Order: sequence, then structure tokens, then C-alpha cells
Amino acid sequence: MSLVDLAAVSFAYGRGRSVLDGVDLRIEAGRNLGIVGESGSGKTTILRLMLGLARPTAGRIAFRGEPLDPGNRPFMRGFRRAVQAVFQDPYSSLDPRQKVADIIAEPLRSLKVETDVDAAVAGALASVDLPPDTAGRYPHEFSGGQRQRIAIARAIVSRPDLVLADEVVSALDLTTRIRIVDLLKTLSEKTTLVLVSHDIGFVALLCHDLVILEKGRIVEQGPARDILSAPRHPYTRRLLASTPRLADFA
Repeated sequence: MSLVDLAAVSFAYGRGRSVLDGVDLRIEAGRNLGIVGESGSGKTTILRLMLGLARPTAGRIAFRGEPLDPGNRPFMRGFRRAVQAVFQDPYSSLDPRQKVADIIAEPLRSLKVETDVDAAVAGALASVDLPPDTAGRYPHEFSGGQRQRIAIARAIVSRPDLVLADEVVSALDLTTRIRIVDLLKTLSEKTTLVLVSHDIGFVALLCHDLVILEKGRIVEQGPARDILSAPRHPYTRRLLASTPRLADFA
């Protein structure tokens, strides 16, 4: 089943240069998708469009076959419950004035999800391997990796069908990256992931399918194994060449 479809999507800021040009892609339920490209390729813009934070200049975005319309409040309420995001910087994405329990519970309250909030928060913390006493503390008391776990807990507390993650390991050290990869691998058994990253090695560890984005255009897409073993586009080959450790699992 298709969760999100982008058809001929283009985007430009004002009258400036086009950031995306004729992007077509589909996110299938149960198949993690990696969107890979260098800085300025348009990755984060795609993420913003898929979250309904911006409208495409041209083309169509649909969620479960319905147009993704940020102005349709009833539709967006259901969409926000089904689709959540984790952002790049674990230091700026959490409100330092709030306790962790309130941060994680925010989607439940804003979406008016009828549930036992305390139990849901405890369950989300357990899912990301954080102890129960985390709930009563503040973000500054945790390391970067722990903060990213808190951000992931906030994203999954409403039990979404799709989690969009933007460069979720780029600000972390190697050991912490490995832990987050293991965590995401476990979470992907229950929800579909879209991982946006410049690191094709990280994405390939977790995703069934890859989209390679260069200067706002998709230059290659397909099953991750096929792209890793026989990349067709020179840009994809350059990305692979810049990630030596891929040789260990390609």
C-alpha cells in the first residue's frame, strides 16, 4: 500500500532558482526509503513538502491517495497522527524549558489522542531504551545520543505509520550512531521509515529502497541492494566511492 506519492513535484523559493525539479517517488508501507544526496541537493526540501510544511510550486503530493493539503484541518489532524518527524540537531529540537515527559507527550496532547498519557510516555521511553526516571528530567541533563532517543520517543509516542528522519545521526559520534541505527532497525519493524541523509552507508543499512538526488533531480532510484551492487549514474558512483565502509556490506 502506498503511503505517500510525489508526482512531478517541483519547488522554488520565490522567483529564485528551482530547488526541486519534477520529482516522482512513492513510499510503500513496510518498505523503508532512503533519500540520499549532498548538501543543497534538495533533500530537506522534500522532507518539508512531505510533512506539509511547504507547498510544491508544481506537481502533486498525496497521502494514502488523498491530496496533502495543509489548509484542510480535518485531514491534517489525521495526517499528523500518522506521520511524525525526527530532526537533525538533538540539541535544538527539544524545548529546554520542558521536562522530557512533557516533550514526549506533546503530540498526544496537540492531536487530542485519547490514551493514558503517562503510560504512553513510559512505553515510548522503553522503546528507545531509556529508563523511566528520564521522564522527570530536562534535556540539558542528557548526551546528544540520549537527546536523539528522546526525539525519537516523541515521534513514535502516537504510534505513527510513517516516521520521516532528517540527518538523525550526522551530529553524533560513531559509537552513538551505531546505537541509533540499531534502535531505528528495531522501530522499523512497527513503522515505515524515510531517512534523509548525505551518508549513503547509514541509509543503506536500514532502507529497502534508495532515491539518489542531485541538484533537485532524482538521478537514480530502486532497491538499495541493486544500487549498491551496480550503480548506474556517475553521481551515485561518486557517493559510493566517498563511503569506503560500504564495501563491507554491499
